[in-house]
Amino acid sequence: MPLDTQNAAAPEGAAHSPAGVRREPRETALRGMRGMIATRMRESLQASAQLTHHAGAELGALQALRRHCRAVGLPAPSVQDLLLRLVVQTLAEFPALNATLEDNRITEHLGVHLGLAVPLPDDLLVAPALFDAQAIALGALPEARRELVAQARAGRLGVRELTGATFTVSNLGRSRVHHFTPILNLPQVAILGIGGTQWRAVPDDEGGARLSEVIGLSLTFDHRAVNGAPAAAFLDRLGERIETLEPDAFDHELRQ
Repeated sequence: MPLDTQNAAAPEGAAHSPAGVRREPRETALRGMRGMIATRMRESLQASAQLTHHAGAELGALQALRRHCRAVGLPAPSVQDLLLRLVVQTLAEFPALNATLEDNRITEHLGVHLGLAVPLPDDLLVAPALFDAQAIALGALPEARRELVAQARAGRLGVRELTGATFTVSNLGRSRVHHFTPILNLPQVAILGIGGTQWRAVPDDEGGARLSEVIGLSLTFDHRAVNGAPAAAFLDRLGERIETLEPDAFDHELRQ
């Protein structure tokens, strides 16, 4: 059958919109903040030995805590803020992950300066620090997080906030992405990616199966500073905290 040359697609650069307006390829120079981000991403991969472990955790206990809070008249924290609080608590048990590596020297930090990946307009990204997150109660965490995000989006953060994190969390929980590979924010030695949820069949106590909502967790770490076993142990402990959380575990922090 002969080709219908009259309906053949136009070459790139000669396409027209439905309204008949000519569209040109979009070009964006890697300069300014976009260029700085690109350079740091490349340097991160070139200068470190990055490896990612993937795990999952059931969210039933977190959802039960939120229902309990509503039942007793306490503010129900979001899943995101609950996860951040549990991450901070778990880092206290794994100081090797709350660390930085510079000039061939590993520094384990006393405070958890939690970096939060914040998307900005024009596909830009920053990860400012929520300083001393271990001292922020769950009831105060949402406001502290929202204020940090608002300052980042308004361009009001200084060098200290933009470079002071000791461990970063990147959250894609609203997407279909269950696992991903976050890139280290050097000189930090670890970053946790929180993915979307999936409903899965998991074993029950009677030898059968039940449906459960499972969230994806992805830990990228610098193998120069952290080996695979302690990185896996961190994910195991975090998953255990998520799945065994008591409904009233944070009542005292939410009443403050």
